[in-house]
Amino acid sequence: MITDPETLKSLMKEGSLLPQEEMLAVKQRRGKLSIGIPKETSFQENRVAFIPETVQLLVSNGHHVIVESNAGQKSQYSDRDYAEAGAEIALDRKAVFESNMIFKVAPPTQEEIDLMPGDQTLISALQLTLQPKETLISLMKKQITAIAWDYIRDDLGIFPIVRAMGEIAGTTAVLIAAELLSNYNNGKGIMMGGVAGVRPTEVVILGAGTVGENACRAALGLGASIKVFDNSISKLRRLQNDIGQKVYTSVIQPKLLEKAIRRADAVIGAIRAPFGRTPCVITEAMIMQMKPHSVLVDISIDQGGCFETSRVTNHNNPTFIKHDIIHYCVPNIASRVSRTASIALSNIFTPIVLEIGESGGCKNMIRKDAGFRSGVYVYKGKLTSQILGKVFDLPYKDIELLLAAF
Repeated sequence: MITDPETLKSLMKEGSLLPQEEMLAVKQRRGKLSIGIPKETSFQENRVAFIPETVQLLVSNGHHVIVESNAGQKSQYSDRDYAEAGAEIALDRKAVFESNMIFKVAPPTQEEIDLMPGDQTLISALQLTLQPKETLISLMKKQITAIAWDYIRDDLGIFPIVRAMGEIAGTTAVLIAAELLSNYNNGKGIMMGGVAGVRPTEVVILGAGTVGENACRAALGLGASIKVFDNSISKLRRLQNDIGQKVYTSVIQPKLLEKAIRRADAVIGAIRAPFGRTPCVITEAMIMQMKPHSVLVDISIDQGGCFETSRVTNHNNPTFIKHDIIHYCVPNIASRVSRTASIALSNIFTPIVLEIGESGGCKNMIRKDAGFRSGVYVYKGKLTSQILGKVFDLPYKDIELLLAAF
């Protein structure tokens, strides 16, 4: 008897290539979904998973949507907006968490999991650094199928929601830097960009991914002089091609980086680590050499930050000054523009939910869509994420093997 998981996976893949009996196409039975949209309770999380326009589309397709009262308030959507779109407005949080499918922006709290009767589907973010082991165990005990929207892939293999939030964060970070460079909050009193006869603002961007690219676009649009640093030549080349014009790019070479930091008016930290802490590439000694009242915006702060002097701040008190340099280190920048972010989330969620309905339910969607399946980290109470299994020392099973078993 073969028990090795890797051998079983290999045999399953080989078996799928063998000649099969001809099977007649059977039309998939369309399912009616019961969807709950709770109010976010995480600190300064202002986004909402569905906007009223999405609710209206889902209801018109025969699905039932229950929205907790004031769920969209921080994104400027009222209960009346949702009610007119066809949603049921619930004053009791428990009623929302009894839905078959629950869509959240932030990861679930222990209190929210306690409200869930079990054997449901939860779609929310999975923040590895904030995910307590007890919360994960509670999801498993209740036989929940948990899907991380930040790990769902599209047809091109891209993480669409992560990219959308990265686009928002990159653009917004430059606008924040522009605000902080003005006389507000002891800024240098300069304009992001420049005018005839005045040298342009010098902006250094660390990271050439989605966030860095959009920060570069925004800064160029305002007329700033840009320098982009990243250790990936392919990312730097892609950034050059995508923005359609030449900008200064370089690998992270200490002497070149130190020189650029010393001359910069604003530095945007947009380096991401696949797992674990973001590499700290700007030392305190380098920051001490910067021009007084310059600005640092650390978008990577949710992974530890890429500046040695960074510490987490919040939207109420977003900045602090150290070595005469203004630091902005707020995680979740997208919540600063929550309405835009909520619309972006909804635009991506809508076709996914409609497809789930056409597939006859979330379980069928997981089976047929590899991109959607990549977001699953708990399937019917079984942990399927290798990363979480190793971090928390919990047993895990490959999702492909589980699908073959159930």
